[in-house]
Amino acid sequence: MLIDAELLLNYQRCSRRAFLDKHGDLAQRDPPNDYLLKILQDSHTNRQTIMANQVFCQPTYSHRDWQAGASATLELMQRGVERIYQGVLLFKGEDGVTLASNPDLLIKQPGQSFFGDWLYLPMDIKLGKRPKLEYQIIAAYHTYVLAQVQGAWVETAWLLLRERGRYAVDLWEMLPKMQEILDECILTLSQPQEPEVFIARNRCSLCHWFSHCYSLAKTDHHLSLLPGVTPARYTQLQVLNLTTVRALAEVHPAQLEPLPGFGREAAYRLVRQARSTLQNRALLIEENIDWTPPTARSALPARQPQVFSAETELPTAPVELYFDIEAEPALNLVYLHGVLVVDRQAKTETFHSFIAEFPEEEATVWQQFLDLVWSYPTAPIYHFCPFELQTVERLAKLYGTPSHQIQPLLTRFVDLHERVTRLVTLPVESYALKPIARWLGFEWRDPTANGAQSIYWYSQWQLTGDRTYLDAILAYNEDDCRATYRIKDWLVNFLQSVYQAELA
Repeated sequence: MLIDAELLLNYQRCSRRAFLDKHGDLAQRDPPNDYLLKILQDSHTNRQTIMANQVFCQPTYSHRDWQAGASATLELMQRGVERIYQGVLLFKGEDGVTLASNPDLLIKQPGQSFFGDWLYLPMDIKLGKRPKLEYQIIAAYHTYVLAQVQGAWVETAWLLLRERGRYAVDLWEMLPKMQEILDECILTLSQPQEPEVFIARNRCSLCHWFSHCYSLAKTDHHLSLLPGVTPARYTQLQVLNLTTVRALAEVHPAQLEPLPGFGREAAYRLVRQARSTLQNRALLIEENIDWTPPTARSALPARQPQVFSAETELPTAPVELYFDIEAEPALNLVYLHGVLVVDRQAKTETFHSFIAEFPEEEATVWQQFLDLVWSYPTAPIYHFCPFELQTVERLAKLYGTPSHQIQPLLTRFVDLHERVTRLVTLPVESYALKPIARWLGFEWRDPTANGAQSIYWYSQWQLTGDRTYLDAILAYNEDDCRATYRIKDWLVNFLQSVYQAELA
């Protein structure tokens, strides 16, 4: 069995992904999505930019021909070349496992090795700005395989990070962790049984096995599709044999409170989520479920009805603004401000888009956005998640917007995501904008569109000048604004109906 650095990296992210990469049916894999291809291209460009001014030797071999790559790399190491770019290291262990390593750079250092009075240390070039733990584990893996090849250990392995520069990996800490993960990986891949499905959208969204795994999870009504069920919590639920939505919906939250990673709030929220999903209906969080035993209820004072303050929670005004931003984090660039103006008196809905066709236009579209929102000085500004508010604060500082123009504006922002998650429980798989809006029957014109796709479209516009990419971004952004509008109106109507029923 062969283990390479990519397989070990994927194992850290998901043991099932690594297993399927090794043993799965390749016909069941998703094609790489556009955003993933962009990341790969950006990584390639970043490496090329860094290496442009460096002198190095690069071994010649066919893609993933590990044996040929290892032979060519070894010949360069024996010659003592100063820098080897994209070499291959190969080590065949006694247990029948072959380890393949391909650090971006092997850098010559003084020392004693099989080759003479020199040795090599590894460096990986990363597009990221942070030294993620998974990157450091792979650096330790490169170090381990390199030690077998050159007959000497090095004291340092490097990550070359975008903006941050060189980062020295603590090998004393990382090598034991790497060995533990490597042993687990080998054991998992040696077993005939594939690891259980677990859908974690922040890790699964770019995986080429996502559709395959999701279809299995959906068929089995797997608990990982329930918001709030993390891998750690799922392990605890398995111990109690609470592995179905129905079982979780019927348990008393007090049984979950003492478990590691739960506590009172998480326990009650998770059981309520299971009940909402099982019943396929929205539940008011303030309403809660009467958790007291029937025999004890008569001794409790009657629960007082709670009055819903629409003015405080979700102000409905003659004019309301629905705001959504498109941004490219890698460039720290906001390239689109989209605002849907809803005039309830005139019964009109007008979408305004301020797009920076080129990065240097960011300041211009920022001012255009300010001009629009201040033309409606009392209109609440609805958005979904804190990103829009945080971005407005950042852009105000970046472009020196006067405080008297920003501070009153910030008080008008209403985070609809915060209101939804605080006030109601919904039968959705995620409390992101799309799952909620789709549960309400709203559909995007392009069903595949998302924030990552928007970033890809913007990069393609920059490369090709094809305005169809801009049109796709604008349509997606408008749909996001309209979805936010749909959720807001539904939430107001739902809360008012519930509270009015309580007061009746």
